[in-house]
Amino acid sequence: EVQLVESGGGSVQAGGSLRLSCTSSGSTYKTQCTAWFRQAPGKRREEVAATYTGGIGIYYADSVKGRFTISQDNAKRTVYLEMNSLKPEDTAMYYCAARSCVLGDYVRSRPRDEYEYKDWGRGTQVTVTS
Repeated sequence: EVQLVESGGGSVQAGGSLRLSCTSSGSTYKTQCTAWFRQAPGKRREEVAATYTGGIGIYYADSVKGRFTISQDNAKRTVYLEMNSLKPEDTAMYYCAARSCVLGDYVRSRPRDEYEYKDWGRGTQVTVTS
């Protein structure tokens, strides 16, 4: 069983920055897909950024491209989401998700929907004020 814990959320003014962390413990996957999702009140959960083991195959939603950066520190078993130039519309609960992945499958058709991920953290709240 893989446990994920997010941290780093908070309240910032528009234009500010935050760095979210997702630290895993317990079992490990030989290779995995990791993604950050977010969910605002009354909206469905949406994928924000995703990566494959080793930091390859990085994906960003159009709404965050150029402002958010996903990275990972394998030694710390931590995936980060650096968020810059934050906007009020970035306000949401941010979740980290992971699953076992094979590179070939990821390249052909990486997981995109929340239902395709097996392991989830409890989330960290990000609030951006104007």
